[in-house]
Amino acid sequence: MRQLRTVLLRFLCVAAMLAAGLTAAGTSAHAATPNRWGFAVVDVTSGVPDLNHQAGSWPVGPTVTVSPGGVGQVFVRFPAIGIPTGGIVHVTAITDTAQWCQVQKWSMSGADEIVAVQCYRYGGVPQFAPFSIVFSESTGPLPALKAFGYVHWKPAGGGIGSQYNSSGAANAVTPLGLGTWTVRLPGLGSSGLAGNIQVTSVDPANPARCKASDWTPNPAEQKLVVRCHNATNAPFNTGWNLTYQYERAITGAGIPPKNFGYTFDNVPANPGPYMPVPPAVNYNSQPPFTNDILGAGTGLRLVTFHGIGVLQDDVQVTAYGPGPEYCNLLTTWGTFGGDAVVRDVACYNATTRVNQPSFVTYVSVF
Repeated sequence: MRQLRTVLLRFLCVAAMLAAGLTAAGTSAHAATPNRWGFAVVDVTSGVPDLNHQAGSWPVGPTVTVSPGGVGQVFVRFPAIGIPTGGIVHVTAITDTAQWCQVQKWSMSGADEIVAVQCYRYGGVPQFAPFSIVFSESTGPLPALKAFGYVHWKPAGGGIGSQYNSSGAANAVTPLGLGTWTVRLPGLGSSGLAGNIQVTSVDPANPARCKASDWTPNPAEQKLVVRCHNATNAPFNTGWNLTYQYERAITGAGIPPKNFGYTFDNVPANPGPYMPVPPAVNYNSQPPFTNDILGAGTGLRLVTFHGIGVLQDDVQVTAYGPGPEYCNLLTTWGTFGGDAVVRDVACYNATTRVNQPSFVTYVSVF
């Protein structure tokens, strides 16, 4: 009888621990807000853009839709992933001319998220250009050795509008002078260059371009400098969005897709093909595949993400360096034999193509 009572007591203890563990796990899962994301290639000013290059965390059925605004302006509607406030947006123009696109604002409308995007020719003339766009919201921590963070700096020096840091720390922004800010992402540090950066200007009224100009990581934090310029090449105070990713997709800190990658073209005069170093800036989620870059003429770079090219997918590009140069995509990338081929990244100083360092990031829905 005593042995029976002992066995029964042990059984009840184990059952209680299991129940407690299951309850804790269930509570944790329900307490976390689901991450939301969506991307698209907007190649029309009204209707449904290219279905081969749009996807998101919404249920099966609805699609991204676009409606026209003023000259060069469109409103992109991401279905069923609206959030009351926060998140981050990046856009990249897709054109063979000296143009860029910028975010004006984003907000929730019903259950949807609507992003206003404005495109300009160099000099500040409004003109629509096709563009790629990604919207995401991140919550909660990440596993060790992964990192993701973003900052939305409000226009007109309004301070940090939204932010995320996968270490749980608070990001910080310090204005340095006209059109220049230092960004610190504590807890996401590395001993050397590692990861990828994307920057997009945010201004509802003024043409503006923004980029990353300095990157000095240390084990405690990622320290970055953002620089912005106006319709021509003058430094300019405006809003901007910055995202840092390390072994995480540009779509956010949630469960990553199987296929994604990024690279830093830090030797833009190298005719290639070459693989940027250190290896930590040239990440491919499907080793032993990697990424390489090939020169395609002055200011043109062909970037291939091997083994991860699967529709639907998205590409974003950001220039790097202290000057007014900027980059876009010459045409929409393609997928061939499992590779994603970006042909080409195009970089400009004013309207002249120039060899310029750039960050390129790729993500597939799968």
